[in-house]
Order: sequence, then C-alpha cells, then structure tokens
Amino acid sequence: MQSHIALVVAITLATLTPRLVSAETVWLDKLDLGSASQGYGQPHKNKSVDGHPLTVGGQVFERGFGTHAESTLIVNLDGGAQTFSASVGVDDEVNKNPAASVEFSLIGDGKVLWSSGVMHAAEKAKYCEVPLSGVKSLTLKVGDAGDGIDFDHADWVDAKFETTSAKTFVVSGEPLPEPVAPYILTPAAPATPRINGASVFGVRPGSPFLFTIAATGERPMTFSVKELPKGLTLDAATGHITGTLKDKGEFTVTLGAHNSLGAAEKKFRIVCGDQIALTPPMGWNSWNCFAAAVSEERVKHAADAMVKSGLINHGWTYINVDDFWQNHRNSKDPTLHGEFRDAQGVIVPNSRFPDMKGMADYIHSLGLKAGLYSSPGPWTCGGCAASWRHEEQDAQTYAKWGFDYLKYDWCSYGTIASGGDPNAKDIPLWGKTAKDDEGAIYPYRVMGKFLRAQPRDIVFSLCQYGMADVWNWGGSVNGNCWRTTGDIVDTWHSLSGIGFHQEKAAPHAQPGNWNDPDMLIVGQVGWGNVHPTRLTVDEQYTHISLWCLLAAPLLIGCDMEKFDDFTLNLLSNDEVLALDQDALGREATCVWTNNANVHVYVKPLEDGGRAAGFFNLGSTAANVDFNQFAAAGLSGTLHVRDLWRQENVADVHTDSGSLALKVPAHGVVLYKFTAAK
Repeated sequence: MQSHIALVVAITLATLTPRLVSAETVWLDKLDLGSASQGYGQPHKNKSVDGHPLTVGGQVFERGFGTHAESTLIVNLDGGAQTFSASVGVDDEVNKNPAASVEFSLIGDGKVLWSSGVMHAAEKAKYCEVPLSGVKSLTLKVGDAGDGIDFDHADWVDAKFETTSAKTFVVSGEPLPEPVAPYILTPAAPATPRINGASVFGVRPGSPFLFTIAATGERPMTFSVKELPKGLTLDAATGHITGTLKDKGEFTVTLGAHNSLGAAEKKFRIVCGDQIALTPPMGWNSWNCFAAAVSEERVKHAADAMVKSGLINHGWTYINVDDFWQNHRNSKDPTLHGEFRDAQGVIVPNSRFPDMKGMADYIHSLGLKAGLYSSPGPWTCGGCAASWRHEEQDAQTYAKWGFDYLKYDWCSYGTIASGGDPNAKDIPLWGKTAKDDEGAIYPYRVMGKFLRAQPRDIVFSLCQYGMADVWNWGGSVNGNCWRTTGDIVDTWHSLSGIGFHQEKAAPHAQPGNWNDPDMLIVGQVGWGNVHPTRLTVDEQYTHISLWCLLAAPLLIGCDMEKFDDFTLNLLSNDEVLALDQDALGREATCVWTNNANVHVYVKPLEDGGRAAGFFNLGSTAANVDFNQFAAAGLSGTLHVRDLWRQENVADVHTDSGSLALKVPAHGVVLYKFTAAK
C-alpha cells in the first residue's frame, strides 16, 4: 500500500484518448491506481497482479485493473459520475487453484451497492452496472472470502465510469481509522544487566549447540555460566554457548551477566534428549517484506539489524529465508534463471545466493540461527524448484550448509496427493487438497524422517494451512510447529479472523509442538510493496499480546533496517515475550466474554501464575468491571501486574474484588496474576 495521502488525478475530456467509448466515459485504467492497497504484490493497469494479460474464465480482456485480495481502491467522485460498470473475476494465472476465492464489492458513501458473492478460479467473469448519481465516494473492494488471501488474484476488467461532464477524480487506498499517535508502553531496559529470553533449551545428542545469552544493559558486558556441562564452552565476551553434548541428560546451570553497573543471574535448563524447540521459535522471515525480491545481501542485512537493534538481547534468534532462493521454472527475472539441480541432484541456489553455507556461517557468527524454505512438491508456491523426489538429498544439503530451520510449504504437492501426474510439464503451483488425511500427512512424514536423521537439529515447520487438522498429527511426523490457517495480511479483518479462532488447536500446544497462526505484521511490511502496517496502534498491541498468549512462533515479517521506536517497543518487552517463551508451553483460550465485544484469554504459566488478555473486538472503547475470576481459574488474593507497562496494578481478592478496565477499540489490556504473598 502506498501512502494514505490521496493521489489526485485530473481527468478531463481533453486528455482522454480516442479509445474512450464517448466523451462522457472515464476508464478506470486512466486513473493513477498506484495508491490502491492490497495484500500482495503491486496494482497493475491492464495486466494481472503477476503482469500477465487480464484473463478471466478463458476470456482475455484488453483493459482493467489487476489486484490481489485484500484490496481497496477509493475513487472520490464528488457526485460527478452517473454509473460504474465492470466485469470481475479471478485471473486465470492461478491455474484453477482451489485456494483462490474472492468477493468483489462496490461501496458508495459507506453503503454496499453491489457484491459479486464468492468467486473462484476458472469462473466466468461477472458483470455489474451500478448507478452513482449523487455518490461522493466509491470504494472498489476485494475481500478474501474468509479463507485467507492465498492466490486471490482479482481483476476488474472493462471498468469505466459514465459522467455528465469533465471531472477531477481523487483516488486513494484504504482509509486510516481515526488516527491515534503511537504510544510506547514498554519502559526502557535498565543500564544494569538483565537476562532475558527462555529458561529452557532443547538439543539432541551430537548436534551442534548454539545458544546466545540474551541480556540487556550497558556494554561492554561479560558473561558467565556456572556448572556448564562437559562438551560446551562459553565465549565470555559475546555470551555465545557452543559445542556438542554426547549423552542425554538435563542440566541446570546459572547464566550470568556483568557490567560496570552491576550483575545479574538466571537459572537455565539445558535438556539434551529427543525434543527440540522447547519454546516457540522467535526470529525473522523474509516473506512478508521482500517476498520474491529476497537475496543473500538482504538476509545478511537482516541478521545485522537483529543485532544492531538489540533484539538479539531479548531472545530473538532465527533469520529465515523464505521462497525464491532457488531457480525459477519460468521467471523473466534473469537472477532466477539456471539449472535446478547439478549432475549429482544437489539443488542449485539462484545467482542472488552465491554462497549458502557462507551465509549460514555468517548468521551463526552473530550468535543467531539460519532458516530455509522448500516444498514437498516439484515447485514452491512461487514457482521455484522444490524437493519432490529429492527429500533425503535436500535434508542432507540443508544440514551440510548449516541451516537450523525448515519451512516446508504444501503448494504443488496437492496435485500429486490428489492423483495428478508428477511428471506433467506444468504442475499447478497450488494443487488440490489431498484425497484423504493420509495424503496430507505423507510428504511431511517423509521430510520429517530425513531431517531427524541429520547430524544437526533442524526445526521442522509444517506449512500446510491447517489441512487434515495438522495439530492432531504434526508432532508424530517430527514437526515442531505447524500453520493452522491461511496467510495473514496487515488488516484487522485478517488479524482478528485468525487470532481469535485458534481454540480447536489449543490443546495440542506443548514444548516442542506449537500451533502457528502465521507471521507478525508490524513495522514496514508489504510482500514486495513495502509500506507501514495498516494495523492501528492498538491493533498492533493486540497482535503481539495475542500471539504471545497463544504460545505462537514469533517471526518478524518487516524490514528490520527500517525499525521505528514504536515497533521496537512492541518487540522488546521482555515480560510480554516471557508469556510466549514460558516453559509450561500452554496455549491461552477464551474463558469469558461479556456477550458483546470483550473477550478474555487466559494462559497458565510455569510459575503457577496466569496471564490474561482483555481484548476489545469492537470499534469503540469498552469499559469492563471484571469479577469473573473463577472462569479464569483464579482464586484468593491476587497480585496484578500490567505487563506492557511493567508495573504493579493492585492486589485484588477474587471473592469480593473486581478490576475496572478501559480497553481501547481493537485493543488489549494484558495482565499477569500471581498469588499475593
């Protein structure tokens, strides 16, 4: 999405081309459409979102507007148009992908004038003609039909306004909600040392060990570890613990950090056994920012930014490369051209990634870990070479390069699982769902087995969007986390539709096995069209609070070289992050609602306390007098702490007391309750 500042486009009859139907016709593609907001890619005139001729239901159209759900384009008419007409549909470039489903709407001055209903790939275009007499503002909207934005390539074709006279139209993207200035709740970390991050770490015998002590405070700082087990060593200057443990066992050590102003200690458990990812992974992924434009240079810069920003001192660990590190099957971009595999079958990175092992080594040298992406089908979601029939070889290659994390994305495997020809020349990038649950499980069982056989720990992230209730079986195929939903975008509709519908999977969250509601959408995001997140300030507080309560993997999706103070505040509150990294590994569930807009989510914690998020899903602030402590599993006299402000609120007795709360629109109040001493 471009700036929310409206782009003014002067359209006069004198400037219209001879191709116009009449002197009173203004074609949509004659407006400057660059201000349209959309969930992926960039808006295109007279082409699809991927730059192809506009084609819907087998019919090619010469002119129109190619976009992608969720999409909003506002044309301020000031009463100057009589009608708007267009045909709409899903562009054929998605290859009959069943994941593609959209709904087109025309909204005049806040009132829905026309809706297409849900439309799918390969359907014929639908025609609309809407009277606009007196309408001041017309919104062209494309929704995701409630199932996420995957492959929602949407076209407005032959779209035009009929006017009575020459007019100046003002075009803009999605309007901002009532502006609220960013307000920072997280206090600055003290200059004295404070050790943050998880209190437990899992590793398998014989696997390379890398853990960085996360500590804030004035530098220089010296680190120490008491009772460090044999086989591990500490770099006292960096806090990096490396080495190898040969035998299974559990070791409780004491981490230490010291600077000129003081010292801090923290108990820490190292569990050498069969399970890794004993707390949800925290890190960064390239997709929500760079999408198809990722490169080794950008990945290294992200790793540098993780350190320079100080996020490494709060427990952020992974730097993950998503799609487009491989060569592409038919891209026009010369940097994506090349052989898919060498003579021995080893996958070949594209020219943007000249040294995969060197890149992973560089990330490790900073005390961070490296992640990678592939698909069980022949092609990734973006059309790059994937792991079909090379699963063992790829697992060995990833381990040899030194990667610590694999996101494994369903995509083209769906055609194979449904009985399609794996040798077909043009397997769709997104196949149909599997014929049965076993078809959905099989490719993850295969890769999980080969990853497990490698001499290094590789977190296995199953990206198949919740098919076949993945939370029931993800752990059995050596999965460590699994997507429960379609892709998220930076809108309240997407955030709330995903975040507040995780109950079914919640009982299956535990150390080593995490439900994944997708990546974070704060900061500068855009899937190649980078812009400030469209979430309001309070929606962003809700986002981070809810994901931490859900014990979700936390993967930053923004450009980390463009952090502002507010975004860093969201990502560096150690008391909030501690909920996500709590060693008990329980996921919060909704325990109470006021039958209106307020929902209370409660998460049990290892120390016996409970965290509670009071969320307001409504569009106006809500006042709540909360006394439903029994529903939250709370009793007795409780100590109440505001986690965002990191300050004590009060003590309350559950038999007679209550909490008076004011929760902002789409916002949250996040408390921790512990027994008062």
